[in-house]
Amino acid sequence: LDPTVYLRPQPLDRLGGLGASGTRFSAKNERDGVRVMGTSEAAYRSLPWQTKLFCSIMGVFTDMSLRKDGTINRRLFGTIDFTSPACGRPTNGVSTADFTVDSSTGLWFRLFTPTGTPAGKKLPIIVFFHGGGFAFLAANSKAYDAVCRRFARRLQALVISVNYRLAPEHKFPTPYDDAEATLRWISKPGRLPESANLGRCFLAGDSAGANIVHHVGSRVAAARSLKEDDFWPLRIVGHVIIQPFFGGEERVLSELRLRNVPIVSIERTDFLWRAFLPEGANRDHPAANVTGPHAPPLAEIGLPRTLVVVGGYDPLQDRQRLYYDDLKEAGIQARLLEYPDAIHAFYAFPELRESGELIAEIKSFIEEQA
Repeated sequence: LDPTVYLRPQPLDRLGGLGASGTRFSAKNERDGVRVMGTSEAAYRSLPWQTKLFCSIMGVFTDMSLRKDGTINRRLFGTIDFTSPACGRPTNGVSTADFTVDSSTGLWFRLFTPTGTPAGKKLPIIVFFHGGGFAFLAANSKAYDAVCRRFARRLQALVISVNYRLAPEHKFPTPYDDAEATLRWISKPGRLPESANLGRCFLAGDSAGANIVHHVGSRVAAARSLKEDDFWPLRIVGHVIIQPFFGGEERVLSELRLRNVPIVSIERTDFLWRAFLPEGANRDHPAANVTGPHAPPLAEIGLPRTLVVVGGYDPLQDRQRLYYDDLKEAGIQARLLEYPDAIHAFYAFPELRESGELIAEIKSFIEEQA
């Protein structure tokens, strides 16, 4: 395998000065809830060398781990998926601890607690779901431990990173069930620190984790609408949807244009959808195509305020914008935050300017829901 294949971007088309074009996307301005960050098409070539190297190695090992029979060579991928243990001693202003939700299924989460919180102060809760195409990585993966640690410190929030079960060993709807079980578990009295504000909880996730946010958030909203709210006193007041992993049978423009960019490719996403979706299902299954003909209308779900994050070098971006457009059409308060020069998973690289900017934007979003 030639690692440099993952470092050769295709030219970026533009529509209205934004990251990419799609048949249902049109340029919007700040007044409509869209914020566009950055403009340079040459930004990809100026990525730090360590970022390019990491993406290259990750791409090679991911492809080598995907077997033709639809299984994953976890031993091979594990050679680059370094993990971090929980540590009760504060590190960089954050302490961590692992909690078991269900020992029979192996479901657990990692709690990130910022230090120095004044006595009596209540902190918002961020329940975070990691990415990895439903098939890779974990709550204790070094990269996600670092991401959640930054969130806890910079956002001054309790961050709960859920270690849901992975496909293909655990297909749809297992990650959604694990997410729901975690929300029910933390809603019970005395299970979280006294500083936890159960009435101010946000669901956040990236890639496949952002897909989970949409679906488990829909379950919570459905329970509330039926007055069967056994999540009480937990209240979900916002969704942070970072570069969500959505799909569909029809190829969108961004998938076809951006064929050789880091992390995401049609070949990988097709494999991952087959690994996750029920046997015989295609990518128009509502788990993948959340705005498709088989998915419930967004207007009927009752989702909370939502921040949608899009990157201009992400092949998934057109479906992400379509999701945002449909949220707005459904009357849901939503904001689209765009980084036209950002690759998929840019937030995992603290050396990238956009990574720090995103945390500042999430902080503003959380403060707005006070």
